[in-house]
Amino acid sequence: MFLNDDFLLTTEPARQLFHQHAKAMPIIDYHCHLDPREIYEDQPFTNLTAAWLYGDHYKWRLMRANGVPESHITGDASDYDKFLAWARTLPKAVGNPLYSWTHLELRRFFGVSELLNEDSAPAIWEQVNRKLAEPEFTRRGLIRSSRVKTICTTDDPADSLVYHKLLKEAEKDFSVFPTFRPDKALNIDAPGFPAWLNALEEAAGTPVTTYAELLETLRARVDFFHYHGCRLSDHALDVLRYRAGSAAEAQAVFAKRLEGAELSLEEITLYRTELLTALIGFYHDKGWTMQLHIHAYRNNNTPMFQKLGPDTGYDGINDLSITESLSKLLDRAECGSGLPKTILYSLNPGDYPALLALMGCYQKDTAGKMQLGSGWWYNDTRSGMRQQLTLLADNSLLGNFVGMLTDSRSFLSYTRHEYFRRVLCGLIGELVERGEAPDDMELLGQLVRDISYNNAAGYFGFPSAE
Repeated sequence: MFLNDDFLLTTEPARQLFHQHAKAMPIIDYHCHLDPREIYEDQPFTNLTAAWLYGDHYKWRLMRANGVPESHITGDASDYDKFLAWARTLPKAVGNPLYSWTHLELRRFFGVSELLNEDSAPAIWEQVNRKLAEPEFTRRGLIRSSRVKTICTTDDPADSLVYHKLLKEAEKDFSVFPTFRPDKALNIDAPGFPAWLNALEEAAGTPVTTYAELLETLRARVDFFHYHGCRLSDHALDVLRYRAGSAAEAQAVFAKRLEGAELSLEEITLYRTELLTALIGFYHDKGWTMQLHIHAYRNNNTPMFQKLGPDTGYDGINDLSITESLSKLLDRAECGSGLPKTILYSLNPGDYPALLALMGCYQKDTAGKMQLGSGWWYNDTRSGMRQQLTLLADNSLLGNFVGMLTDSRSFLSYTRHEYFRRVLCGLIGELVERGEAPDDMELLGQLVRDISYNNAAGYFGFPSAE
């Protein structure tokens, strides 16, 4: 039966593991794109489309694949018409995780068990909107009802973190910490780099006219973020290239950019390599975890990028080589102050074996210091999660995995943790059935509880756990 209590749990050990061990564990969402201002202001959603479809390029891509006009996706159609367009699309999405996620969200948050389609859409729209008008269905209410204990947002070094400060005082049921995301510092060739530099100067209260001043300012921002509970950094390394240089060479590139001159690929790569290496040292000194998100191929379809901008559903998977540049980067850090705890994600699952082999060269001191990140984006599926978990178990220690994250802009995405836990328990249950793992619920139950919550709680060292 669709989405019954045992969906994805095809063996008796899997059912025991999920219902007795995984299901009740709270959530640490250590990487997401929720807006801390929205969390703090805690406004109710105006309707289901606002909660469900605004900014969700996962759904947008499927709607486009179904021939839905852009007016009913990101355009000026009414919220109800956009919802109806999704309802018409969904029956064709059987087999896609969004089919399960959509109905999980309807059931877990709103008590709706009917299948969403064009016929059921009007009644579901009315029922869910009535729920959304109730006091407990605000942004923070949805977080609480999902048993979330910790959220890590994604924040630029120039951010004031004002809403994180306010949330620390206002919210006692869960914590919201920033994550240091310095992509704009590294993307020196981006058109907006000078404007971002001005914003950094304003936030830090200090001029940034040289590469040395940039390093000192970023170090100060790391200190500032750490004071406000940050324990993770994050980087989008869509293309990973390595070119070592000196501080003087990095300064020359920086000065050239400020003069408005065009930079060569070699100059850009040298600057990015040197700055990223320095940042890795900052993270190590603070005891942070570094996240590297690798191999997205962004902003395909030029007309739509010009119309809608980034993060609107026009990104793909990069298939460039990764091993040599990443190895040089990690090795240089290890030869210096040392690598921080590191999570490596790749949007290309073909990279997993190389990443796992390379990670094993730098494991030391901390259990699971080097982590293969959970199935990300296009791999955030049943088969993608199983592939990541299987290869992790094949090549490292599954029991040290820090588990799932939402990587989402939606307050309704926490059912993805349930989905992941069911996949995890299903996989382990199959190991038991094949005789590859013992039918020992004490052993395996602890493993599942650790991956679901305990490992992340211990690994990241958030202030609330210190």
